[in-house]
Amino acid sequence: MLKIDAIAFFGSKTKLANVAGVRLASVAAWGELVPEGRAMRLQEASGGNFSTTPKFMTNIVRQSGRGG
Repeated sequence: MLKIDAIAFFGSKTKLANVAGVRLASVAAWGELVPEGRAMRLQEASGGNFSTTPKFMTNIVRQSGRGG
């Protein structure tokens, strides 16, 4: 799940942090991707509007050059 998409869906970084159960500083530190555990929580909170499928995450990791 891309952080920018989650911010757009929930309306702001502050709202995203509240839904994810983290502080605003944590959201700022995430980088491009939402961490897996938080992504699952956001997927549930969004009513399934976000995908946390391994295929999606694998493609992002390969494109960034991080991964095996």
